[in-house]
Amino acid sequence: MMRIGIGYDSHKLVEGRKLLLGGVDIPFEKGLSGHSDGDVLCHAIIDALIGAMGEGDIGKHFPDTDNKWKDASSISLLKQTVDKIKSKGFEIVWIDTIIITEKPKLAQYMDSMKHAISQAGIPSSALNIKAKTNEGMGFIGRGEGIAAQAVCLLRKQI
Repeated sequence: MMRIGIGYDSHKLVEGRKLLLGGVDIPFEKGLSGHSDGDVLCHAIIDALIGAMGEGDIGKHFPDTDNKWKDASSISLLKQTVDKIKSKGFEIVWIDTIIITEKPKLAQYMDSMKHAISQAGIPSSALNIKAKTNEGMGFIGRGEGIAAQAVCLLRKQI
């Protein structure tokens, strides 16, 4: 049996926070707001994985109304999600992601992001990360926020 999931997340860019994407601290004058560390890439991957399991969304498992998750590491949340998937007998076949931002440019951080995400139990050979701009359109184009999308394929282990 195979399952597909899709995930999305976006957060506002604000002053006074680190910019964390894919578990990597990216030098930038603003960071992402959020109850946890605001890592939209990890959140989109988590949402895709939870969706593939048919278990709702990230908010159901890590609600922003629970202080337990305040400033939590998204890599840690991702590891918990991956561990749950494995405990249910599934393996990650493939994850494809995209980060949508005008700035900063992310090409030099992609390998570091893959390495950080692999620490959560996702093989880097099963992960693709892309970055795109929004061509100056909308909240992303105006530099007000960053979004990410992820698609995953899971396979039931036999």
